[in-house]
Amino acid sequence: MIFRVLLFLFVLVPYLLVCVPYQVLASRLGLPGWNGIPKVFHKIAAAFLGLRVTVAGKPVENRPVLIVSNHISWTDIIAIGSVADVTFVAKQEVQKWFFVGFMASLQRTLYVDRTRRSDARRTTHEMARRMASGGAVLLFAEGQSDIGTHVLPFRSALVGAAQHAMLEAGAKEVLIQPLTVAYTRLQGLPVSRNDRSLIAWIKSKSVKQNIGEILTGGMKEVTVAFGTPKPLAEGVNRKTLTREAENEVRRMLVALNRGLPLPELGQAKA
Repeated sequence: MIFRVLLFLFVLVPYLLVCVPYQVLASRLGLPGWNGIPKVFHKIAAAFLGLRVTVAGKPVENRPVLIVSNHISWTDIIAIGSVADVTFVAKQEVQKWFFVGFMASLQRTLYVDRTRRSDARRTTHEMARRMASGGAVLLFAEGQSDIGTHVLPFRSALVGAAQHAMLEAGAKEVLIQPLTVAYTRLQGLPVSRNDRSLIAWIKSKSVKQNIGEILTGGMKEVTVAFGTPKPLAEGVNRKTLTREAENEVRRMLVALNRGLPLPELGQAKA
C-alpha cells in the first residue's frame, strides 16, 4: 500500500499535471503525440492498481480494425490501454464518472446512449470514421461486465452497424479481432471464484465499494490475449462472424483460467 501511495504522489500526479494540459490541446487541435499520453498513463495506472499485464498474440496495427472483447472490470480498460492504442466505446454514464470520465474523454472515447437508437447510429458512424483512418476501435461486445468465469453472448448489432458504416465511408474491408481479458492470479495464487468478486464489477456493489476493493486488494495478474483477425467485408454475415469471435474469446478465456496453453493465435495477412 505504501508503494501505491508513493507512486501516486510522485509519479502519477506529476505526470498528469504535466501531460494532461498538452493532451487537452493536442486532442482538440490534432497535434502529434496525443495518443501516446494515455498509453503511458495506463502503464502507470496499472502499476498503481497492482495489475501485472501479460500480452498474448498481437494487436492489428495500421489497418482498420474492430476489436471485440469480453468485459470483467473497469480495470480492463487500464490493462488493455497499457498495451494497445485503441479507441474505446463506452456507455454514456461513464462520461459522468469522476476522473474516469475525464480521462476517458481525453482518449477520445466514444460514448453511446443505449436508450436512443439515433445515438447508436451516430456512434457507429464515428467508429467507422476512426477505423477508416487506420485506427483500432474496441467494443465490449457482451454489452455488460461479467465475473470472468465465462463469456456472455456477443451482440452483433453494433458489429453489423460498423460494417455498414465502413462501407458507406468507402472502406472495402475492416478486420474484426477477438480479444480476451483474463485475471488469472491474485497475490501469486490462482484466482478462485470467491476472489473474482473482488475483481469484477458486480452490479450489487456501488462504484465506491468496487474501487475500494481494487485499491486495497493484492497484486493481480491479467492476460490480454489477441485472437485471429478476420475480414469484416461486404457480404460477410455479421451474426456468423460475431459468433466466431465470441467462441474464440470463450476458448481463450477457458484456457487462461485453467492455466492451459492458448490455442494457436493467427495473424491477418498483409
